[in-house]
Amino acid sequence: MTWDDPEGELTPSAAPPWLAPLVDQPGAVKNAYRRRVPAEVLAALTAANTTAAVTGKRRDAAVLVLFSGPADGDRGMLPDDADLLVTVRASTLRHHAGQAAFPGGAADPGDASPVDTALREATEETGLDAGRLQPLATLEKMFIPPSGFHVVPVLAYSSDPGPVWVVDESETALVARVPVRAFVNPENRIMVYRSENTRRTAGPAFLLNQMLVWGFTGQVISAMLDVAGWAVPWQNDKLYELSDAMALLDAEGSYGDAQR
Repeated sequence: MTWDDPEGELTPSAAPPWLAPLVDQPGAVKNAYRRRVPAEVLAALTAANTTAAVTGKRRDAAVLVLFSGPADGDRGMLPDDADLLVTVRASTLRHHAGQAAFPGGAADPGDASPVDTALREATEETGLDAGRLQPLATLEKMFIPPSGFHVVPVLAYSSDPGPVWVVDESETALVARVPVRAFVNPENRIMVYRSENTRRTAGPAFLLNQMLVWGFTGQVISAMLDVAGWAVPWQNDKLYELSDAMALLDAEGSYGDAQR
């Protein structure tokens, strides 16, 4: 078994029926992700990926995409009490400060697989008891040019993951189990672009009570909603520059009711 081949570590049969569409077609998430990326951004991604592979500068990483909720239900029908584990990076960090993300990080030499990496990092960041969850599938590897990481999202499920918290305040500002319905709610969905880019490069984001989920994490969540059949129509012309979107988090009462 190599780091890229987590054979024997995954238990897709443990997935509840409402998660089955994601477990059955993990490659579809990457396809949905790429469909939303503007053509010029996709071309840049492909070029950067090729350069990283040729120069040997690619770095492996994994993130934990942990859903919690009831063990029963109907296929593809999102339960009201399903949630998704998300963290917010500390504002003092040198890279990606204040950004919402799945728990995870770079592979260590001792990690046997993406599952190992994702569980180790999630435990270090959130205090999660890895024994309370079941890895279901690995989604297709995705390349992130700014960091040079090739990231494998590890899809996992727990009926009850137990307590989670900020383990190291110098690394993490917030750990939250966010109701999936907060991501589905069209009132929470916006498009965000960075000031150094054009509006054409805007990507899907989620403006929640305590965090703005955008970038790679926002793209993956948006793709999962589409693949699982949970997405509902939303106004994708609600367009914000990143700093303007972040400023909305300080506007008391401007969005808080929409999460419920």
